[in-house]
Amino acid sequence: MQQKRQAETATATTSADAAHANGGVSKKQAKKAKNGSAASSPATATSPALPSPVTNGHAASRTVAAQLPAQVYTKAHTVSLVLAPFSGGQPRGGVEHGPAQLLQSDIKGQLESLGWKVTGQTAAPDYEKMRPSKEIPHSILKNIKFVSSVTEDIHKHVKAACSKHQIALTLGGDHSIAMGTVSGSAAVHPNVGVIWVDAHADINTAESTESGNLHGCPVSFLMGLGPKIEAFSWLKPCLKTTRIVYVGLRDVDAGEKRILRENGIKAFSMHDVDKHGIGKIMEMAFAHLGHDAPIHLSFDVDALDPSVAPATGTPVRGGLTFREGHYICESVFETGRLVAMDLMEVNPSLGADEASLKQTVQVGCSLIRAALGETLL
Repeated sequence: MQQKRQAETATATTSADAAHANGGVSKKQAKKAKNGSAASSPATATSPALPSPVTNGHAASRTVAAQLPAQVYTKAHTVSLVLAPFSGGQPRGGVEHGPAQLLQSDIKGQLESLGWKVTGQTAAPDYEKMRPSKEIPHSILKNIKFVSSVTEDIHKHVKAACSKHQIALTLGGDHSIAMGTVSGSAAVHPNVGVIWVDAHADINTAESTESGNLHGCPVSFLMGLGPKIEAFSWLKPCLKTTRIVYVGLRDVDAGEKRILRENGIKAFSMHDVDKHGIGKIMEMAFAHLGHDAPIHLSFDVDALDPSVAPATGTPVRGGLTFREGHYICESVFETGRLVAMDLMEVNPSLGADEASLKQTVQVGCSLIRAALGETLL
């Protein structure tokens, strides 16, 4: 079964490329993914010169405005773009260019073709201007002041969008940004349920982190776990341990495992996906969060197998297939309760070649479209 699924993952990735190039979906993409995890090797961690912008090969969708169902917590089918070109939560450059690549792939036009009105930021902010001349010293944590300033700014944009009953769509950027996005949606929807799709738990505290990189810590900061960091005084605990569900975990630090167990946090690893299938996983996720709760979907592309999304900073083999990732997004849209989505960790500098970048950006755009109503039929 494992060998069969590995072959299916590789075939699905090839089919995905062909489908995006032709502006549609292939017959093989339409097949429901089987259980199990792919075992392709991670992308090569070389950093070629930044490739040319990825152009959009997506044709007008068959899903039109009249077919978009009413949403529970948002109005007028409006998406507000929040651009977060930030890499300060981790050491690998290039992820700050992710939003530009998604924009240049015309994600705005793709969403408009689905019937959405797209507002919000049209030009990415220059967060380098917010880099402090002197950082706050800490025994382990890095870029404390920088990450705090940027995530507070992102918090304001997401909060503003949600306050207007718009879906806040944040294009990142590394996952430390979620300190701002989730706190922003929670400020408007206190009972928001977070579906965190990721290879990593990102719940280290200042005590448990081994690297000090804050992209591995946003969930603990949102929950108020661990020692308080004065620079983050603006970020009050806003996410209860019962209001998050992880999907796709497979690279979790020992300290994070302890935190998950001690706090009874609902987490589905790739073992669980293999065992139950992604459909059952999502049923259990929605049941845990409650069937009337607003949903914030935070999707790190490294949740996908590297054969599907190679241009990312921390690829880990054995991840979600193309269809499993899309099923997650499709099922969230079907609830009618999406209030915010993050698409994180697309890193144009880390694909082995331009084809790897193009594939990752196209998959990222496709995930966003699936979360906002694109269907296979």
